[in-house]
Amino acid sequence: MNQIPSISKADFDAGLFNRQTPVIVRDLVAHWPLVAASKASNAAADAYLRSFYRDASVQVFTRDADAGKPFAYNEDLSGLNFQQVTTKLDKILDKIGDHQSASASETHYMGSTTLDYCLPSLSEENSLPFGDISPLTSIWIGNQTTVPAHYDVPDNLACVCAGKRRFTLFPPDQLANLYIGPLDLTPAGQPISLVDIKNPDFDQHPKYKEAVQQAQVADLEAGDGIFIPSMWWHHVESFSDLNILINYWWKQSEGFLGHPPDALLHGIMALRDLPPEQRKIWQKMFDHYVFNVDEDSTSHLPPAQRGILSPLTEDKARQLRAQLLSNLNR
Repeated sequence: MNQIPSISKADFDAGLFNRQTPVIVRDLVAHWPLVAASKASNAAADAYLRSFYRDASVQVFTRDADAGKPFAYNEDLSGLNFQQVTTKLDKILDKIGDHQSASASETHYMGSTTLDYCLPSLSEENSLPFGDISPLTSIWIGNQTTVPAHYDVPDNLACVCAGKRRFTLFPPDQLANLYIGPLDLTPAGQPISLVDIKNPDFDQHPKYKEAVQQAQVADLEAGDGIFIPSMWWHHVESFSDLNILINYWWKQSEGFLGHPPDALLHGIMALRDLPPEQRKIWQKMFDHYVFNVDEDSTSHLPPAQRGILSPLTEDKARQLRAQLLSNLNR
């Protein structure tokens, strides 16, 4: 597997966010008080987090530890191999503290949780300058965990604040080689790869051999960051007794635009099971109006009469959303 290229914090600038490939930024957040506390000790990191805690309830994945087995499906894909519970953040920190060893008997994982919700004011001392970008900031806390390969629609800047993590990334074009699980039963909202990356079964998943050739690996320490572009698949392993990550998500598009996975679901419902010749017709329709759209697509229409075929505005998007809802409710 290839190693993801890295740069130093001194070379970090806004241009990084226009990349279409991943990059590591070494020591990006090494100056954060949270990182300094984690490097002192797990107890210091725990105490630092608790100093911002205000009784927030959080969603947590939990199960008996099983040699780093990922949070994924049961054997026949009929359900999940963990429990999701609502609890208090301080209770999870207590449990993580009680199971700090390589042979921990329980695995606990608080996935993406809005930072300002669960730890108000922590971002005042631990933040990055994003300029005109207004990202969603989330925090992730757990012990030794493995999250299968999945994608995020927004761009992602993930900052390791405590512990060690390994990211294994695959380009978006490796979709067919990653053997993705069900779209309507997912561990955390996003479809995941069924391949056991640490011990792949090439008889069961032969096309994964091609994905391995395209994989990129990043080993990160506390203080390091990694930029993951939109739609890149990433498998994440957390190795330490206490792992904390803060990440930033943002889109390179207007906030009023629709969510692409919704369009995929609608496409499955409306197009996938049409007769083959009709699917080909609709494929050309989508190419014309969506994927290969250019000025020639609408040049025969007066600008004032192009409607939703002209660039969307917030008002037009609102009208289009209302029309879609009306159509779906028929």
